[in-house]
Amino acid sequence: MSESVLPLLDSPTLRTVTLGCKVNQYETEFVRQGLVAAGYRDALDDEIAQVCVVNTCTVTHEGDAKSRQTIRQLAKRNPDTRIVVMGCYATRAPDEVRSLPNVVEVVTDKRELPDLLGRWGVIEPPTGLSTFANHQRAYIKVQDGCLLNCSFCIIPTVRPNVSSRRPDDIVEEVTRLHANGYREFVLTGIHLGHYGVEQNQGKPKSDWLRLSRLLERLMELPLDLRIRLSSIECTEITRELVAVCAANPERIAPHFHVCLQSGSEKILRAMRRRWGPQRFIDRCRLVQDSLDNPALTTDIIVGFPGETDADFEQTLAVSREVGFSKIHVFPYSPRRGTDAAKYGDQVPAAVRQERCAELTRLGDELRAAYYQTLVGRRLRVLAENPNPAAPENMVGTSCRYAPVEFRGTTTQRKQFVDCRISGSTGERLLGEPIVQSLA
Repeated sequence: MSESVLPLLDSPTLRTVTLGCKVNQYETEFVRQGLVAAGYRDALDDEIAQVCVVNTCTVTHEGDAKSRQTIRQLAKRNPDTRIVVMGCYATRAPDEVRSLPNVVEVVTDKRELPDLLGRWGVIEPPTGLSTFANHQRAYIKVQDGCLLNCSFCIIPTVRPNVSSRRPDDIVEEVTRLHANGYREFVLTGIHLGHYGVEQNQGKPKSDWLRLSRLLERLMELPLDLRIRLSSIECTEITRELVAVCAANPERIAPHFHVCLQSGSEKILRAMRRRWGPQRFIDRCRLVQDSLDNPALTTDIIVGFPGETDADFEQTLAVSREVGFSKIHVFPYSPRRGTDAAKYGDQVPAAVRQERCAELTRLGDELRAAYYQTLVGRRLRVLAENPNPAAPENMVGTSCRYAPVEFRGTTTQRKQFVDCRISGSTGERLLGEPIVQSLA
């Protein structure tokens, strides 16, 4: 990469595009805010962008293809634009990215983002976010990197450097975002449950930096806020973590996204996961026994090499036993560079498709059943956007991650609204705002 400072254009216009995870969305916003502070401005929808920033994903082949397609479309729609590409695909295949039209810089390591901003005229890179463009909830990146070696996953190859942010910096960022109108904060990382692990070696356990203690720090803030955790592994749901959640039921969302991937002991071993199905169930039970009717959501890969009908039935059985409120279903796709791509006994595409459909149907049934348990309850809802089909109604996200539709206006956006749940459509809850008495 060139070390020269690129000249700023006169009132340069900027467009950013993010593919992939919440961490990518945070990092894109970090770059956008740095450039805006240096004099760039967001291009309008019908305006040519002189600079484009694309944050790419490489989790699947489709992620690579969509990243390439996005870059080509930006170059076509924004003639003479200069495109900066970052993200996991840029790290995995920088030469491929450099060959794409109008690409002038490829960032292969996210630790270089402050240097990137310096080359584009930013004198003082931001220490954190102040706003989160086009989002009603703010994502807070607290951790980066993954040390695991799951046989299907390419991410440890492109994000191998594990790092955790200082609690003081996270507290400062949350406080600043709250002052700018945000009320819900989603703590996210490439491996969130490993927050602090690289800093704990040689320290007494009482001094360890860990996720539960970060939550405790955030709970000390005298602010009306809600914290939500993004994806976490079941083995990292500790009693200490659950205890902090149980002690703060209104301020920490009773919702865990715990990645199952498969309910088969054999397939979990082939995936090189670190637990069996019974341990997964036990950790989910710990959450369910400790919190008030929590939501448990998950990711499941269908059709992993060697998965038999019996293996798939075990996945269905574990899903029923846990009672997930939402299942993200992913058909297995071989990922070049991973060990699983070399495995024999690949499951035919037609079988993967059939199993995906069956698991999706079960997920819909489990979601509807869980939503019924919320009818009659009071839920705290973060108001987000009007329902296009009924603009007199707002739709928001409840503490238990179920979408709720209620009568309201856009003036409530990003605010908490207490609703009594009156019914369910199967896909979302229907709520009546609770009017607070002035007496």
